[in-house]
Amino acid sequence: MRRFINRSIICIGMVLGLILARNVWAEPLPTELRIDYADYNPLSLVIKKFGWLEEEFDAEHVRINWVFSSGSDFGLEHLKSDTLDIASSASLSSVWSKAHGNPIKAVYVFARPEWNAILVSRNSPIKSLKELRGKKIAVAWDTSPYFFLMRALGDVGMHRRDVKIIPMPHESGKAAMEINKVDAWAGVCPYVSISQMESGSRVIYRNILFHSYGFLTISDEFARKYPEAVSRVIKVYERARKWSLKYPDDFEMTYAAEAGMNLPLARVVLSRYEFSRPVFDRNDIRVLKIESPVLKEEKLIPKDTDLDKVIDDLIYPGFVMKQVGHDSDR
Repeated sequence: MRRFINRSIICIGMVLGLILARNVWAEPLPTELRIDYADYNPLSLVIKKFGWLEEEFDAEHVRINWVFSSGSDFGLEHLKSDTLDIASSASLSSVWSKAHGNPIKAVYVFARPEWNAILVSRNSPIKSLKELRGKKIAVAWDTSPYFFLMRALGDVGMHRRDVKIIPMPHESGKAAMEINKVDAWAGVCPYVSISQMESGSRVIYRNILFHSYGFLTISDEFARKYPEAVSRVIKVYERARKWSLKYPDDFEMTYAAEAGMNLPLARVVLSRYEFSRPVFDRNDIRVLKIESPVLKEEKLIPKDTDLDKVIDDLIYPGFVMKQVGHDSDR
C-alpha cells in the first residue's frame, strides 16, 4: 500500500511538474493587440461588432485596440512603423511592400473578392480605358486599385506614363470622379458599388483576372514573438468566416449596419466577395507570381528584385493550417 501511495505521489508530482513547466515556457501574449478593421474587410466588421476578439483574450486581460484602415497603404505603413500588429491588405500591395523592405508575413486569406474597377461619372463622354490617354485618374497610391490600374493599362497597350495619376484616398478619389474633378477613378469595393448605385457612375473597365486577394498581414517580429496571439486571431477570423457562410442574411445586415450602408447596397458589395477558402494554395502563389512582374514593368520596385523569393518569404500558411487543417478548403 505504501509503495502504491509513493508511486501515486510521484505520478501526481510529475503531472504537476509538467503543467508548471508548460506555464513557465508558455508563449507570451502581448498586453495589447493593435488590429485594423476596414469596410473592404467585411469579416473584420463582424468580429469587431460582436466583440469576439475581446472574448478570446479576456482571460489573459489582453487589450484589443481597433484601428480603422482606409486602405492597404495605411495598414502596411502602420505595420512598418510598428503602430499596428495585424493589418488588412491586398495581396499585390503586400508584395510591393515586402519588396521595399517591409518585414511582413501574410498569414490568412480573409477574402477573394472581385473588388476593383475603373469608373467615370455618369455624364462622362469617356467609354473605354484607351480614351483616358493623357487624362487624370484618381487612385489611392500603392493599394489594390493602384496595381489593378497598372495591369489594366498594360492590358490595352498603355503605361502609367500615358495618363496623369492623381493620388487620393479611396473616398476622396470617388468624390473627385463624381464631380468631374478627375476624368476617372480606379476604385475598390465597397466604394465602387456605392458610387454606381448612389451616383450612377459607370464602370469602363473590369477584369476578374486582375484582382488581388485580401490578406491578413503581420510583422515578422510580431509573428516570432507572439505566435499564440496570431493563431488565436486567425481562430477568431475562422469563427467569423464560418458564421458568415452559415448565416448569410445576418451577415448582410451586420455588414450594412457596421459599414453605414443600406441593405440592398450591402448585398451587392458582398456578392463580389468569396469567403470559402482562407488557406493559401499553390495556385494562389502561382497567380501572384504571374501578377507581380507589373511592379518591375512600371518601375515600382528595383529591376533586380527577386520577386519569386519575395513572394515565397511573404506567404506563411503555418498559422492558418493549424486552424483549418491541411486539406480543408482546398
